[in-house]
Amino acid sequence: MGLLSVVLLGVVSLFYFTQPPALPAIQPPSATSFDRALIAKGAELAMLGNCNSCHTKEDGTAYAGGRPLETPIGTIYATNITPDPETGIGSWSEAAFLRALREGVRRDGAHLYPAFPYDHFTKASVDDLRALYAFLMTRDQVRAQAPANTLPFPWSARALIAGWKLLYFTPGELKPDPTLSAELNRGAYLVEGLAHCGACHTPRNRLGAEQNDRYLGGGDIEGWHAPALNATSTAPVAWTSDQLFTYLRQGFVLPHGVAAGPMLAVANNLALVAEQDVRAIATYIGAMLGPATADRRKNAKPAATAAQPQAPTARASASTDGAVLYAGACALCHEPTGQHFSARGIPLGSSKVLAMPDARNLAHVILGGIDPPNASPAALMPGFGPALTDGQVSALMAYLRRTFTNQPAWSELEETVREARQSSRAP
Repeated sequence: MGLLSVVLLGVVSLFYFTQPPALPAIQPPSATSFDRALIAKGAELAMLGNCNSCHTKEDGTAYAGGRPLETPIGTIYATNITPDPETGIGSWSEAAFLRALREGVRRDGAHLYPAFPYDHFTKASVDDLRALYAFLMTRDQVRAQAPANTLPFPWSARALIAGWKLLYFTPGELKPDPTLSAELNRGAYLVEGLAHCGACHTPRNRLGAEQNDRYLGGGDIEGWHAPALNATSTAPVAWTSDQLFTYLRQGFVLPHGVAAGPMLAVANNLALVAEQDVRAIATYIGAMLGPATADRRKNAKPAATAAQPQAPTARASASTDGAVLYAGACALCHEPTGQHFSARGIPLGSSKVLAMPDARNLAHVILGGIDPPNASPAALMPGFGPALTDGQVSALMAYLRRTFTNQPAWSELEETVREARQSSRAP
């Protein structure tokens, strides 16, 4: 790290005097100056890019910024991207907007932190980015100044990003692969570009760059684990492209379950875009996942068809507390013979969350529950944070992992639960 810091400082000194120039400010263009069809196209692209989720704080106005993103180096706040000329992008010309998304440079010439995924947006076509500009510049102007980022030195020095770009950023539009079908090319364009799936689902190195050799191999986002979307997926039942399409479109599909955490907003947005684009994404991701290997089929079968556990006795010892909690809190929805509610509790032997290498998602789900996607209102789950202690939640998690999967036991569960409770502010 010391050697790397020296190299980066040298790069910064090289780039210090060649910082991109500021671009002139403009008056916000009139909404009538944009073609309606272009605005409508931009609206769909904004949904595909999940712009509203990142640039809208809790209970805030859409696209007005202020939402915090916790990163390993500190907190970065999403900016206001409404056409307000003082606190938003109203003074940005189309050229300034395109430069930000294609090169990661603000209108004033400062480098943008790659928490804004311009390493993906650079792959989008100019025509698509112009449509996105038309959509954003026709939103209501909202005066809202985003809080200052809280990053320690040296990460607070934006000049360092020049070195990061030299090492990890390759600008340029993604071109079609002549060996792929039109649908696969469209899927690749969306997944690798505006939809920026790899920003969450690809692991990163210590400097926050995606590890391209592990593309879509599973990553971290806001205290959740984004599961692998390639052949290393741990989902006990192999995904099909049709299942992926339904999951992305509706936020729920049997046997895999419901979109939760950061994925919930993605599913809600994809419900509003052209069906063929969601189908293309599902087809491309399905090709990345590939067919289940013989080992996965062998391992998945006993997990997916695991016998239902016997109901514990009232005198269960401390070592069977997890079984007691399962019987009281989970079995009524998740056992076929015990389903008494409209909620869609999937068989836990096919749960992708239980099979993950990381226990955080299950902790979040048990503590806070699952808000149902807009397209699947029955796919809900109540949170048990107010009723269960950290020890009880960790005992339940250990029991579920041991009973419904053939994966190794998770470690340090109580610490995982405690951190999940704190980060989600669950009771």
